[in-house]
Amino acid sequence: MKEITNYYQNKDIIFKDFKEIEPKELGSRKKITIYAATSVEKNYYAIFIVDAKSRFIRKNANDLIELCEVLAKYLDHNFKKKELLISSPLCSKAKTFLKENGWSVRVDFM
Repeated sequence: MKEITNYYQNKDIIFKDFKEIEPKELGSRKKITIYAATSVEKNYYAIFIVDAKSRFIRKNANDLIELCEVLAKYLDHNFKKKELLISSPLCSKAKTFLKENGWSVRVDFM
């Protein structure tokens, strides 16, 4: 958790509330790390971290959007900022699809 807060501090984003949500709580078996955070500017973040060896494709992007909707229902909150931090290769169609749906994709994590 310290790595991710330091990562965002380098981007001039400071969180006042930061908690991890287990994928099991959302009924998912995916190997993904999920955080719900509130910044000092009162922006609500849903942060998903994917660390896989295989390419992140369009199908994975659909699953990620569905998982975010489940997270919004679980926490009873609609997130203003949705971010994907990824270290594996990313398909250009998946990246375009996520950006069209209001996501921020950062490939430079880790």
